[in-house]
Amino acid sequence: MITKDISVEQELTKDTILKDYQLACESREASLIGRKEVFMGKAKFGIFGDGKEVAQLAMAQAFRPGDFRSGYYRDQTFMFAIGELTMEQYFAQLYAHTSVEAEPVSAGRMMNGHFGTRLLDDEGKWKNQSNAYNASADISPTAGQMPRILGIAYASKLYRQNTDLQVFTDFSDQGNEISFGTIGNASTSEGLFYETINAAGVLQVPMLMSVWDDEYGISVPKEYHTTKGSISKVLAGFKRTKKEQGYEIFTVKGWDYEALFETYQKAAEICRTEHVPVLVHVIEVTQPQGHSTSGSHERYKSKDRLEWEKEFDCIKKMREWIVTQGYASNDEVDTIEKTAKTNAKNARKTAWNAFVDSMKGDHNEALQLLTQLAQSSPNYADKLSEIQDDLQKTTNPVKRDAITSVKKALRLIRTEQNPAKHSLIAWLDKVIEKGREDYSSHLYSQSDESALNIPEIPAQYNEDSKLVDGREVLQACFDAALTRDPRVFAFGEDVGKIGDVNQAFAGLQEKHGELRVTDTGIREATIIGQGIGAAMRGLRPIAEIQYLDYIYYAVQILADDLSCLQYRTKGGQKSPLIIRTRGHRLEGIWHTGSPMGALLHSLRGIYILTPRDMTQAAGFYNTLLKSDDPALVVECLNGYRLKEKLPENIGDFTVPLGVPETLTEGTDITLVTYGSMCRIVMDAARQLEEVGISCEVIDVQSLLPFDLQHRIVESIKKTNRALFIDEDVPGGASAFMMQKVVEEQNAYRWLDSAPATLAAQEHRAAYGSDGDYFSKPSIEDVFDKVYEIMNEADPTQYPAIY
Repeated sequence: MITKDISVEQELTKDTILKDYQLACESREASLIGRKEVFMGKAKFGIFGDGKEVAQLAMAQAFRPGDFRSGYYRDQTFMFAIGELTMEQYFAQLYAHTSVEAEPVSAGRMMNGHFGTRLLDDEGKWKNQSNAYNASADISPTAGQMPRILGIAYASKLYRQNTDLQVFTDFSDQGNEISFGTIGNASTSEGLFYETINAAGVLQVPMLMSVWDDEYGISVPKEYHTTKGSISKVLAGFKRTKKEQGYEIFTVKGWDYEALFETYQKAAEICRTEHVPVLVHVIEVTQPQGHSTSGSHERYKSKDRLEWEKEFDCIKKMREWIVTQGYASNDEVDTIEKTAKTNAKNARKTAWNAFVDSMKGDHNEALQLLTQLAQSSPNYADKLSEIQDDLQKTTNPVKRDAITSVKKALRLIRTEQNPAKHSLIAWLDKVIEKGREDYSSHLYSQSDESALNIPEIPAQYNEDSKLVDGREVLQACFDAALTRDPRVFAFGEDVGKIGDVNQAFAGLQEKHGELRVTDTGIREATIIGQGIGAAMRGLRPIAEIQYLDYIYYAVQILADDLSCLQYRTKGGQKSPLIIRTRGHRLEGIWHTGSPMGALLHSLRGIYILTPRDMTQAAGFYNTLLKSDDPALVVECLNGYRLKEKLPENIGDFTVPLGVPETLTEGTDITLVTYGSMCRIVMDAARQLEEVGISCEVIDVQSLLPFDLQHRIVESIKKTNRALFIDEDVPGGASAFMMQKVVEEQNAYRWLDSAPATLAAQEHRAAYGSDGDYFSKPSIEDVFDKVYEIMNEADPTQYPAIY
């Protein structure tokens, strides 16, 4: 919601100043109350924005509709000031209220201090961003917000410079939006900060970066963090000159309201109009309550430092300035402060009552059902009454308290045929189902644009269909996507001028322009961040990580930001980023990567697709570009020059997610694999056929989602044996597949032999053909493993070979 309309020519007035002062006092009081609530046991943890109130008010005065904030977990005053956080919502988050209405940032999923706005409506569709104040959802890892800040700013550059995008007025007003970033001074030591700063300077995007500098990182002082003790001094070489592009850099004191206001007005004007990145280093910031409720700053700050922080508290200094300048008398300021305290206390009370009331219904119903059960139980009345009484006496009960009590009661009467038991079980089912919605929904898109809802369109061929290199299939697919939708763009190392190292974009920069097919520096984390931010602003980026081995540089961003974005906002935000990479077999330790288990464990919330050839990959890209889910597509590194037929409907055909394909039918054993292993397994299956073993080979195609129709189980019902094969380390993706099929899909019922896996060695592949042969499953390895299984089942028909 827009609650203020500040023009570019905004000037300080008495009304603005006094309103800001009251808001600063309200925010401070909220921080003080929040800490007390944690220590009273009403909340689990508290981290607050006290000490940064005045600087954030000044930043808010420069914020315009359409702008984005991508910050860290101390920006509560800023969120109050732009009208996107009420005091009641602030406390609701502290209490972890699971109502979207009460706590719209995350519905109780993120700890307090983590902010964002709901960019999506109830159906998961984009709201208008151009007339709203926008904030991307925060994350806790320090500096983890930095790559996304770059992407949000980069979107403004594209919206300004690509005239074909200017029809998308719900997302941009011709690129006039700023990406406001915030970070604590200690976190500027992170590599993500420097990588982002460098990338933004190279790209020249409208990123306005604020550093709140309180000279500490929890207990560690600035001399352990920053060269020269000042990030603005460190970054002085980034400052632009008349001849060289770079940054505008401002330094301003965090307690000087007037100077802060003027600084942010200048900084925003430069950033917005010239698309120049700007750094605002806010120094002499205090942190009155220390880092968090986990400890006291009196343990590590000197008496002199603590006294200085009291003297230069930003609210104290703002009050002095207001009185000295004649904007209000001491009595008038006292009245403002009293009103602020009352408002914060009332908001806390309202939020707490709403939180408690939200659980009363189920809690009271459980108490009533337990009472009824005790009254009707011939054997356990006393013990059931004790369970009911303990629940009744619980201080500040939460949902789990009632569930725990009910389960204790049901275990106790497990042998009784008590009619009241059925009512209690029905209550339990209802509450647990609601818990799934409250705590486990929206890991992936639940909109009608979900990738799982995109209908399959088969590839079409005719007698004249060309036989081309696999890379040419991808090239035609990407060409069609770029032609079809101006929002699509691709970027990464070597993607632009040479068309990527495997030539899937060859000639496409020349055809579609540098804004659409773009080279980047070697910076995997911010390549991903560039894509995350741009996708949050309605664009359709394809971000390339040149080799799967190098995705580790970006796994933290993928795991902590992108994969949990829909989840941590309960469907309030999305970023349908497509990450393109290549892996599996080639040569050497760092070009044979298949770390699928690591990715499967880290990236729930991002679909992981493993096409066996470039036609399947193209189909996946077409599917994803119609959907609103993020996905990682791992192409086969050794497949770009293998021949494939070019589909006639190259830009339209789709491959469904989570649907395996049977490559060859058989009766003796089911072989389950994916990616580059498909060719090896097929070759082994042909050799096994020669000795009388009939193999059914299944390509799972996508690991996340996995076999949604349980096709592999249907195969095992026929063959009664299964071998799961891949190039990951033992216990990796092969074990994942086996667990999904044998345990989750209950295939154990139809197995006559123990299910088995065949994986690579525990190390990466050594260089050379023999290195590959001895490091990863070969045709002979597959043959021998299958034969071993059949030998155990029927040693007469399949006698030992070796």
